[in-house]
Amino acid sequence: MRAVRTILSTLDALWQLARLAVITRGKLRGRYWTWRHETAFGTDPSRMPGFMDRVGAVLRFGHWVGRMRRLQRG
Repeated sequence: MRAVRTILSTLDALWQLARLAVITRGKLRGRYWTWRHETAFGTDPSRMPGFMDRVGAVLRFGHWVGRMRRLQRG
């Protein structure tokens, strides 16, 4: 059951990230995404986490967005 919950959570996170990409018109190097990236990971490339750590953080962000949207709906 936990595996199903993890899969659903990952799919929801990907959906929320896709939604945000559409809302920002796919400008992944635009102001919003640049700000998001700098806020999450900083600007020093030598201190940036590894690729898989960044992927995990981005998925957690997508999951958080989904939770906030559900809370907003009540």
